[in-house]
Amino acid sequence: MASLFGTDGIRGEPGTYPLDPPTIYTCARSLASHLRERLGRPPRVVTGRDTRESGRWIEGLVTRALRDMEADVISAGIMTTPGIAYLTRSQQFDAGVVISASHNPVPDNGIKIFASTGAKLDDQLEQAIEADVRQAAPVTPSATVWLEDGEELRRHYMDFLIKQVGHQVNLSGLRIGLDCANGAAYEIAPTVLQALGAEIQAWGVEPNGVNINQGCGTIHIEALSEQVRQHGCDLGIAFDGDADRALFVGPDGRIFDGDHILFIVATQMKQQGRLNGDLVVGTVMSNWGLEQALRQHEITLYRTPVGDRYVLEKLLELNGSLGGEQSGHIIFPQISLAGDGLITAIEVLRIMSETGSDLDQLSRGFTRHPQLLVNVPVKTKTPFEQVPAIVAEQQQIEHLLHGRGRLLLRYSGTENKARVMIEADDPVLVHTLAHQLANTIREHLG
Repeated sequence: MASLFGTDGIRGEPGTYPLDPPTIYTCARSLASHLRERLGRPPRVVTGRDTRESGRWIEGLVTRALRDMEADVISAGIMTTPGIAYLTRSQQFDAGVVISASHNPVPDNGIKIFASTGAKLDDQLEQAIEADVRQAAPVTPSATVWLEDGEELRRHYMDFLIKQVGHQVNLSGLRIGLDCANGAAYEIAPTVLQALGAEIQAWGVEPNGVNINQGCGTIHIEALSEQVRQHGCDLGIAFDGDADRALFVGPDGRIFDGDHILFIVATQMKQQGRLNGDLVVGTVMSNWGLEQALRQHEITLYRTPVGDRYVLEKLLELNGSLGGEQSGHIIFPQISLAGDGLITAIEVLRIMSETGSDLDQLSRGFTRHPQLLVNVPVKTKTPFEQVPAIVAEQQQIEHLLHGRGRLLLRYSGTENKARVMIEADDPVLVHTLAHQLANTIREHLG
């Protein structure tokens, strides 16, 4: 049996392990059981989901299992992942459960679980749930439980964004193009940014259960880039399916990713004396150019493995105030322990408003080194060191890049894919070496 929890919760194809009915049911029962042991009473749990057609029945199975363990369960309905994290903490729930596969295509879905603090579930509890799933006899519940969607909970989250995060942010006169990926933010994002005064042109706001992330959102940011140019927007903002990521587009269509945002926000926070420890937490994927640019401002970049949970762990360890990933997953731990695309958008818009500068001006000083990421579908995640041809290719590339770039080879935490990332001072070299290694992996593991 494969591992239940990946780097971002449970993820797979609905109907098959780990998203088959017995596993979903056992997982949710286990969560309620362990929480009850810790608390000495039945837990209170909030649930939510993105717009995938499979989300409703998965949420129903989770609710059935929680109710069978006497948990008090309330559904927020269609809700962003960071929205559930916020509600879990602010409304004093003991756990929050999100049914979402984030940026993955619609055949996938997933389950993410938050602790009462609004952070991802701790490793100890994840391991206990996984042990229960491995040991339990398969049980399929006789019926699911579908709850009414909680409009009041959505209102709580939007009020938090508008009145607290967006306090004193005035976007009047700004025309923003939004791409909501036909996902969880399709109503929330336009409502929040309009309330802050922006004129909104929205795309990806017609979910039908099967079009989430399809040709839109952060995964297909080029679509928003074209729309921003065509419609004369001052700025474009794209979210992914569960809105924990945000990417930006300038009026000329230029794309600004998470590395740009970390540079912009970090330098502004330092100027204002709000960057704790003069540090930023990124990942092994953070561009080499970001590290050099931050160093020019006497800001240190710390790197972690890929995954927001690792970024958050390092932020809490260092008492940092800013961290994130190139994908647009940015964490402001003093506001929320979850990456939140809408918080990221509001904080960037605040900086633009306060400085009177656009993203192009704010990101000057950060020069991206040529970087290429190639994803290679694989049958199994065989350790690379067990494949001699891959080891030999990797060693040769690292020798060629010595002193002028770097290679990062890893497996995706959520998909059966090998990821080859190469940075160097020569784009032709980057392209050649990345595809060379990708072809070797494809030949032996694809």
